Amino acid sequence: MKLIIINGPNLNLLGKREPEIYGSKTFEDFFKELQLKYKEIEISYFQSNIEGEIIDKLHEVGFDCDGIILNAAAYTHTSVGIGDAVKGITTPVVEVHISNIHAREEFRQHSYISPNASGVLFGFGLKGYDLAIQSFL
Repeated sequence: MKLIIINGPNLNLLGKREPEIYGSKTFEDFFKELQLKYKEIEISYFQSNIEGEIIDKLHEVGFDCDGIILNAAAYTHTSVGIGDAVKGITTPVVEVHISNIHAREEFRQHSYISPNASGVLFGFGLKGYDLAIQSFL
């Protein structure tokens, strides 16, 4: 099985940015834990702060891997383009958010990705990525 995690803007700051919301672990450290836990799965990781790069990556992997775990971060609430990219590919996408987006600002409660995702996980912290992997198993 081949999965990819795609993270959007500012998630490269995990472990430093707002630890009361996002925790103190870097995503790179967490990703290593996932790779050790799921040795039978080929899991890759891509992060970008640039909307077009996320769309390009979805186009690149969206027809030949078994699943995509997408945390588009702030672009979730603003990017019709990322939503359209998810709609245009054949690989199933699970949308993940570390925080409970419905407990935050009103604008964060709308997602352009959710209508085209096969599932949505939010509010479980980094555990949401693990749950998303399990959903593909």
